Amino acid sequence: VSGEGLARAAAASSSYVVGVDVGSTTLRCHVYDKKAAIRGSSSKKVETLYPHLGWVELDPEVLWTQFMDVIKEAVQAAGLQMNQIAGLGISTQRGTFITWNKKTGKPFHNFISWQDLRAAALVNSWNRGLILKVIHVISTMLHFLTWSDRYVIASSLTFTTHHVSLRLSWVLQNITEVQQAANENNCCFGTIDTWLLYKLTKGSVYATDYSNASSTGVFDPFQMCWSSVLSKLFSIPMSIYPPVEDTNHSFGSVDAEIFGVPIPIAALVADQQAAMFGECCFHEGDVKLTMGTGIFWDVNTGNHLHTPSSGLYPLIGWKIGKEVVFLAEGNASDAGSTIKWAKELDLFTSVDETARMARSVVDSEGVCFVPSFSGLQVPVNDPCACASFMGLKPSTTRNHLIRAMLESIAFRNKQLYDTIVKEVRVPLTNIRTDGGVSNNSFIMQMTSDLINKKIDKPVNTDMSCLGAAFLAGLALGFWTDKEQLKKLRRTEIVFEPQRDSGEYKLAMDNWTKAVQRSLNWYNQTSY
Repeated sequence: VSGEGLARAAAASSSYVVGVDVGSTTLRCHVYDKKAAIRGSSSKKVETLYPHLGWVELDPEVLWTQFMDVIKEAVQAAGLQMNQIAGLGISTQRGTFITWNKKTGKPFHNFISWQDLRAAALVNSWNRGLILKVIHVISTMLHFLTWSDRYVIASSLTFTTHHVSLRLSWVLQNITEVQQAANENNCCFGTIDTWLLYKLTKGSVYATDYSNASSTGVFDPFQMCWSSVLSKLFSIPMSIYPPVEDTNHSFGSVDAEIFGVPIPIAALVADQQAAMFGECCFHEGDVKLTMGTGIFWDVNTGNHLHTPSSGLYPLIGWKIGKEVVFLAEGNASDAGSTIKWAKELDLFTSVDETARMARSVVDSEGVCFVPSFSGLQVPVNDPCACASFMGLKPSTTRNHLIRAMLESIAFRNKQLYDTIVKEVRVPLTNIRTDGGVSNNSFIMQMTSDLINKKIDKPVNTDMSCLGAAFLAGLALGFWTDKEQLKKLRRTEIVFEPQRDSGEYKLAMDNWTKAVQRSLNWYNQTSY
């Protein structure tokens, strides 16, 4: 009997599967039973470092210790032993990476977060440079001759600091140790999933999955491999990339010394793709709206890779055997971060009261808030936009401010939804929501009104953990197929349109005007 066969047999007789999500602010672990009910949980705040202005890092050893601790604590909270765990699925924030010495396993630097801006000057010079203009012209000509979608993507190619590509290029240019190790074929590169897998297996397994690889900006989704063209462009040696495996795959087992028993690692998946799977958005046209620190709208485009025009990003959702599912994604960086900021200013004491505060006034009394602490993404695409309140008056109260802030999140949802409708060549079907901000009934109801669609919110809003667990459980035979998973998903509430979207026209027009006045506020060098 093969090792994989033994793992499946053991999983079928074990009663629990573990899903871990390493998010941008929180590291969570849930232990699920066969009904996908949570039996035990643990969470920790992700400790973020800011060594210089614009630099955002994570300490790999601290993250590793926290990762082990949340698993141990969740299993303990469930009243279980480690040998009762069938397997492990790991979901991680995307675009945060590290490099390390292949021989010693020692990191060359801290994790460089997707939020890090150290490569901003490099990104700007590439986006304004001659090489990119030449790529655009040649790609446009090749598209005209071949009608291949890959040349459409190349013809509108731009770089951002969120992509790994230019941050990795910065590391190779500025950290001599990394450049030297890469030249000697002694350098490993990995996003958080790859590093955790490497640590869990004590260096015996080095890999990533297609969902994480496609989120780096140096992966070619048409060829399903690391892009040799982009790597040459940025002087990144191909030897540093990990092998790419299916999203649910036998990645080996956790070394027995770590938890006392070997636990199969059966899924690695990027967090938004994990949430998509957890929401059971398995069909073309299914839509997931995650509202956490930021907002993420993802549409299942089936086996068709989306060709962007206004900034929606094409991604690999997951690869399971021969099935490859693609997504189109649009995001806004500030949702939960806006509410957190308001709490730190003592505008309210508990997040739960914000919806009531917003409803306690008829409208925001003309006050507009622009949620742009990290610039404005799709469809505005201005990294230099500023966050702002406009229309303040002597009569403005806390309730008006809170209402303006919550309305701004709903307006961003409307902008993103309209972009998806315009860009994606797939009829949209179900819309499902998750993430902490989806618990705010004011935002969700207003979003439903604005887009004139039903929005389904599940009982459990930690979908990235559940998606990772679902993927691992399918690989291990813990669950049989996607039809069984669909039956396990439980709806708490469906928000249905209650007001005509036209009733919001004046407020949204004012808000759009406020957005226009917040654009291009910072200059590129103020990062």
